[in-house]
Amino acid sequence: MKFEGLLDEARIVARSLAEAAAGALDPTIRLGVTGLSRAGKTVFLTALVQALVHGGRLPAFRAYAQGRLAGARLAPQPDDAVPRFEVETHLRALTGPDRSWPESTRRISELRVIVEFESPGLFGGTRAGRRLTLDIVDYPGEWLLDLALLGQDFRTWSARTIASSDGPTRAPIAAAWRAHLATLNPAGPEDESAAREAAARFTAYLRAGRDERVALSTLPPGRFLMPGDLEGSPALTFAPLALPETGDAPSGSMWAMMERRYEAYRSHVVRPFFRDHFARLDRQVVLVDALAALNAGPEAVADLETALTDVLSAFRHGHNSWLSSLFRPRVDRLLFAATKADHLHHTSHDRLEAILRRLVGRAIERAEFGGAAVDVVALAAVRATREASARQGRDELPVIIGVPEKGERSGDQIFDGEEEIAVFPGDLPADPEVALRSGGYRGRAHDEAGGDLRFIKFRPPLLPVSERPPQLPHIRLDRTLEFLIGDALK
Repeated sequence: MKFEGLLDEARIVARSLAEAAAGALDPTIRLGVTGLSRAGKTVFLTALVQALVHGGRLPAFRAYAQGRLAGARLAPQPDDAVPRFEVETHLRALTGPDRSWPESTRRISELRVIVEFESPGLFGGTRAGRRLTLDIVDYPGEWLLDLALLGQDFRTWSARTIASSDGPTRAPIAAAWRAHLATLNPAGPEDESAAREAAARFTAYLRAGRDERVALSTLPPGRFLMPGDLEGSPALTFAPLALPETGDAPSGSMWAMMERRYEAYRSHVVRPFFRDHFARLDRQVVLVDALAALNAGPEAVADLETALTDVLSAFRHGHNSWLSSLFRPRVDRLLFAATKADHLHHTSHDRLEAILRRLVGRAIERAEFGGAAVDVVALAAVRATREASARQGRDELPVIIGVPEKGERSGDQIFDGEEEIAVFPGDLPADPEVALRSGGYRGRAHDEAGGDLRFIKFRPPLLPVSERPPQLPHIRLDRTLEFLIGDALK
């Protein structure tokens, strides 16, 4: 291990010891929440905190259902240099008169929730006065994908990125970048103008890959898509280069400059995130928009599987003993959630879970071998639709009903944000392998004009005016809470 890695490990151990001392009387779970592109991370976290603090319909969350949850409240977060997750602002967006989805977070944030509970007694009854501190770390999924770069040098990353851009889905959106790449001489003198042009075209390719009709997942470096205060810096002004495996490039060459900047990105962006935040997590939620990948086709599905396998290689899995939590926390519970389950009829929910379980199969085997508990769930943290039946000739079809957002379009129809529509969402096949093939998502939804209804965005649900504080309708948020913290509430 390099000296830089040893220093990071020492810092992690020191931080873990300090946190253990501070939480000796009040045990803490540090929960990481992330999601791949447009998976609904902000909505999930808002709904989870709202359910803990104000309750709701949570029959599978046993401490709550048994009446042992005495209450929960927000408290100041532990890291003074990390922004707070603005749950109140996001809740107002969801439940206010305009009923809009909150904006996605593009930075790391934290929130601390203190949960007061009663634990079951040995001879019946309960013991009151127990407390769990839940520290929630919210971070973009793009940052999670970046962790795979820690194990790849510039040559490896370049070769892998260039090779992947040859696929039938990626090739058209990569054409402008690949055309410019062909003009570059890696062994030639460094050229700042050419480097900036290469970085700009490469970034445009990554952005195009996020389009929901392409739905690619493996798009590092993540900060190219959300640069923040690093925009324009050399650490974000590089791109892959093609160099023969046996070739070499001299000092002062274009290759040497790009390689130096790639290493700066790993050292000053990726490694600090791993050391200061990711390596300290006890439990992790990974939200996945599997439906978008299924809609986009087999290449998007294969790309999602690659992304999930890559990011899980960064986790240190296993049961967290008292000693291991002091010196190096491990992720002992890992949840994969296929979001937007409200875009399907409930008869397909188990099938959606089976598909996601198939996609993360290799990662699950590795985590479970290390002693971690793993679960997969089809989830809608805030349910935007309801189910009904519609008659088509002699057939009765299961449909979902919701209000499309204002300005959403299907064919020639533009929705006003007030009118409900019914959509037949299609069926997922019982066999996950069939679902992963082209056309596996049967019964794709189209309107009479041929407009594609699969990508319509529905508004958040209209809640009863008398329901204050609001109880957000959901699908399996209670099961999610039970898996993530239920064992700590005993």
